[in-house]
Amino acid sequence: MAGSDLRISEHPILGQTKEGREVTFTYDGRPLTGYEGEPIAAALRAAGVMVHRYTAKKHTPRGIFCAIGRCTDCVMIVDGEPNVRTCMTPLREGMKVQTQYGVSSRPEVTP
Repeated sequence: MAGSDLRISEHPILGQTKEGREVTFTYDGRPLTGYEGEPIAAALRAAGVMVHRYTAKKHTPRGIFCAIGRCTDCVMIVDGEPNVRTCMTPLREGMKVQTQYGVSSRPEVTP
């Protein structure tokens, strides 16, 4: 897998990541692969994706910060559901993962 040197191999809460079977998922419509059961954020990081969302007020980028589900920096839209903590959510075949803009899947237009 491209970018595998960025893969998170040990999670502070979930422990060591076991290399499961390779699965395909989409990130903003682009097909990616990861290991079944690893945190979505780990699969994204291994693919070089560092930005998960943009804040509503200032539109600043956010990505993995605490990696233990306490903050909301890694939240994304997963299978149509916003605010999913990707650092704790296991990857499954066919998941649809989208960058989150505030609480939406589309960048907000500032007047």
